[in-house]
Amino acid sequence: MKVVFLEDVEGVAMGGEVKEVKNGFARNYLIPKNLAVPATHNALQRVQGLAVQADNDRVKMLTDMRELANHLEGVRVDVQMRAGATGQLYGSVTNAMVAERLFELTEREIDRRVIEIAEPIRDLGRFEVNVRLHADVQAQIGVLVYPIGKEADEFAQSLLDAEAKASEAEAAEALIGQAVAPTDAPGDSTAEPEEEETEPETSEESSSEDVSDEEEETAEETDSEKE
Repeated sequence: MKVVFLEDVEGVAMGGEVKEVKNGFARNYLIPKNLAVPATHNALQRVQGLAVQADNDRVKMLTDMRELANHLEGVRVDVQMRAGATGQLYGSVTNAMVAERLFELTEREIDRRVIEIAEPIRDLGRFEVNVRLHADVQAQIGVLVYPIGKEADEFAQSLLDAEAKASEAEAAEALIGQAVAPTDAPGDSTAEPEEEETEPETSEESSSEDVSDEEEETAEETDSEKE
């Protein structure tokens, strides 16, 4: 079915576009939600006006999402959960739960699908979560998961104290490591390696003279025997 889109439908079409879609998609989703209308003669006459209106709506929505992102940036969402002694939750924190808490804070409906939690949160603690309100607009919020029986602020402070102690312990270990590290004594110098003594090589001329002397002695002995 050919339809005229009245609004932007992400991944499908922009407002004012005329596009062929599957009959079921048009009749069961686009038309009932007033996102598109059948491409009749009258609807096609309105295409240009619809495109202009869609552009205006797009700019308005982008401005609205930027304002909402500024409001959400850095907000802490508190979620109370039952947990075991190790801090592991009985259950998990999902993006739907975070969306519900955001609605309580902002009185704005926020689609859970724009809350980007890669995996459900299954432990106590504080987590950074991205909220993608628009293709070009996002906000970073904190999600504090705290146990039943404690106040959110009290638990948040205990996390900060634990992080501070861990940092102090790491710094102390680093100082100890520097103190016990071996250092070269001042004034030490590396002795130069001694050169190995080598015997002087015998020249070819000396060898030749020795051979000649031996030959002369042998010749004299032979002459004496003959006499």
